Amino acid sequence: MARKETSENPGRLKQIALTYKMTRRADRMIGWILAGVGLVTFGVFLALGFWIEHPVYLGILGFLLAFLTTAIVFGRRAEKAAFGQMEGQPGAAAAVLDKIGKQWTVTPAVAINRSQDVVHRAVGRAGIVLVAEGNPNRVRSLLAAEKKRMARVVADVPVHDIVVGNDEGQVELKKLRTTILKLPRVLPGSQVTTVNDRLRAMGDLMKNMPIPKGPMPKGMRLPKGQGGR
Repeated sequence: MARKETSENPGRLKQIALTYKMTRRADRMIGWILAGVGLVTFGVFLALGFWIEHPVYLGILGFLLAFLTTAIVFGRRAEKAAFGQMEGQPGAAAAVLDKIGKQWTVTPAVAINRSQDVVHRAVGRAGIVLVAEGNPNRVRSLLAAEKKRMARVVADVPVHDIVVGNDEGQVELKKLRTTILKLPRVLPGSQVTTVNDRLRAMGDLMKNMPIPKGPMPKGMRLPKGQGGR
């Protein structure tokens, strides 16, 4: 057991170091900020300890709280830096959805066009959530086509669509997870399983369609709802 813990610690420390380096590239003041948070927290409790004549107890408590506060601040700034680096990158929304939680089933890139605009799908107690990233004008047609395709098998399930971006009517990447988790839960767990099974079967049917391999013959159009939009 001791060997296992020893072997895991270097990995965790390395991960923390890599996270710090990544954060520092986007937030040059991170080191000073963390040091300031830790020292101020510890200093306040130590001073309070001397004032009530219990410097040892308050000093220990201050040290623990300083460590905890520093860790919280580091985590938030690291998350902000990560979102800042991902924003605008293809597949950024899929990376966020992948961390949404075990109660959601995420399928990336259920619809995509030649311009690399893409729609991802998440299924959970709130129903079906379609998340689009790309050009706002083009993704609307992708979303509409995907809704129409799904309506054949899950017409009775609520469908929410989200366009990732910073403009009006869009959801910022850093707020994507929170926005989805705030959606009202209207489906029982058994129905979520049924919806996933239906969508999986629909995907298999589309996969088995006799679409020719290699370059598309000149003048041939993709079936409606596929990537030729």
